[in-house]
Amino acid sequence: MWPFDRQEKRIATSDPLLGEFLGARWTARADIEKASGHAVAHRCISVIAENLASVPLAVYRKTDDGGREKATDYPLYGVLHDQSSPTLTAFEAREWLLASALTYGNGYAKIERNGRGQVVGLSPLVAGSVTVEKLSTGRLRYKCAKADGSNEVLLQDEVLHIRYRTKDGILGQSPIQIAAAAFGLALAQQDQAGAAAENAFRPAGALVFPDKLGAGGKEGVIAKFKERFVGALKANEVLVLDGGAKFETFQFNSKDSEFLDSRKLSNLDICRVFGVPPSVAGITDDATYSNIGEESRALVMRCLAPWAKRVEMAMTIQLLSPDARKTLFIEHDLNALTRGDLAARYGAYRVGREGGWLSANEIRGFENMSKIDGGDEFVQPLNMGLIGANDNRSKLDSAA
Repeated sequence: MWPFDRQEKRIATSDPLLGEFLGARWTARADIEKASGHAVAHRCISVIAENLASVPLAVYRKTDDGGREKATDYPLYGVLHDQSSPTLTAFEAREWLLASALTYGNGYAKIERNGRGQVVGLSPLVAGSVTVEKLSTGRLRYKCAKADGSNEVLLQDEVLHIRYRTKDGILGQSPIQIAAAAFGLALAQQDQAGAAAENAFRPAGALVFPDKLGAGGKEGVIAKFKERFVGALKANEVLVLDGGAKFETFQFNSKDSEFLDSRKLSNLDICRVFGVPPSVAGITDDATYSNIGEESRALVMRCLAPWAKRVEMAMTIQLLSPDARKTLFIEHDLNALTRGDLAARYGAYRVGREGGWLSANEIRGFENMSKIDGGDEFVQPLNMGLIGANDNRSKLDSAA
């Protein structure tokens, strides 16, 4: 008997507008291209990519005494330090890879090798044109779409793949997709601010007529009113109403609805997603002379250092053979970003020089100055020495 003999029918759909119409709760979504163009998001991506691409990235060789030296004779050294491809410098290629990983979660580069299997070039690939497949052997295969419509198939050993946080070990997740709620809200507020700016931030209102309008009267009045007065370039037009009509504005604005404060909070959320201090991203509301320096150091330690390690490990595994890894390794030099001002640097150099673990030429090298004769010697304070080396107690006891 009805209604028990009827079966419920469900329709699966991914249309967000239809879902909202049928009563589904709002789910945040953010287009990656649009979100990466947000002012704060763009600045955060640029800060990380540009700063990390600007610091030296070198191939080092382990020495017999436990130290290190730059492997300038190794082909990969020039690829990471000078020129990565015939059209890209090392800085541009590394910036491209980092920006792709920060935006899409994945950065790809085609590896060029010589006859000995050594890397002699890196050509970054457009992240959106690469498809990754996992073969039955467990290795990965990459399909790269070209401009002419064809596909280039590359194996795992032929692609440098830098991932952000991954769930399956194959593809990285985009920070924008992970924090879609924060970016969706920020973009919605940006669109709302743009709509308000289009009308010179004047609040909407109502045209009030004493009598009822005829058929089509409302639509005609609204169309003529928008054509004449709506728009930033028409903000100073003279408004003339006849027939007893009145224009009444709605008494609320951005300040009353705390819209501006809400946008500031969304901007801070974007900084939190990328791990960039607000002052570094250009948000200086609470910045002071002292905390800006601390936030700059926090950028290096909490943001750039993890990204540097992510890049170093990916390059070490994919650009160096297992035999080469026994004597070679890849590392960023972040010391230039953590050094203080002139007085702080010279104070640290003095401690190292007087303590005996820095030579004059090493200090001059940190400041990009040439070596001097005798600058490789180490000094030691006169009041320091090995324990027992200058102990005359046993001699005095014997003489007594």
